Amino acid sequence: MSDNRLSDELRLPSPAERQYDVPMEARVAVLEQIAKNTEKVLERLDARMDRLESRMERVEDRQSSDFKWLLAFGMGSTGFLFATMAHGFHWL
Repeated sequence: MSDNRLSDELRLPSPAERQYDVPMEARVAVLEQIAKNTEKVLERLDARMDRLESRMERVEDRQSSDFKWLLAFGMGSTGFLFATMAHGFHWL
């Protein structure tokens, strides 16, 4: 008997038994407002993502340029070191 009472307490009411304090029109209006706000937020996020993509492209370009300069400097320094060593050992 106690099991039956427990299952009655846990049972969800059917749609016909449900009582709502707020009329359907008000709930639909709230959902429409949520949809509008969500649309605005998505537009802002889209704009921010576009700006972030352009920043990332600029960073990639700058890193590529910096890497080329670093590679050239490293190769030049290595060449200078070898030339100095060759001169010191009287290879040249």
